[in-house]
Amino acid sequence: MQEYIEFLKANPMLSLAWIGLFVGLIVSVFKSSFSKVSTVDHQQATLLINKQDAKVIDVREKAEFKKGHIIDALNIPLSEIKNNQLSALEKSKASPIIMVCNAGMVSSQAAQLMVKAGFESVHNLKGGMGDWQSNNLPVSKSKK
Repeated sequence: MQEYIEFLKANPMLSLAWIGLFVGLIVSVFKSSFSKVSTVDHQQATLLINKQDAKVIDVREKAEFKKGHIIDALNIPLSEIKNNQLSALEKSKASPIIMVCNAGMVSSQAAQLMVKAGFESVHNLKGGMGDWQSNNLPVSKSKK
């Protein structure tokens, strides 16, 4: 125990950094375990789409969406979700919804907003479109 105290005294900045990382890890674990949004991988997402008729919401900007998106996905950018412009989804509040972005980070934020808006079954695609495409899953491109 004495060695730990000496280390803390000799390296205060390093010690604070480790404590900060540890607290951040604990907060993120608690936050994700109590979240109503579940994270799904590409296999689980495929099952949700095929078996439960899940809606796929792509939160990327229109230009990125046109370059390639999951088949039958709706493009609702994060800015529209933040402004609560969800009229296209009002009938789907009880249906499973899969949120997608490039890497899964922006869609996680959008998924939290969807839960606050009253959607019951919201999922976030782990790895986003990058993971979807790297697994050679079907992608549609808009010509408009």
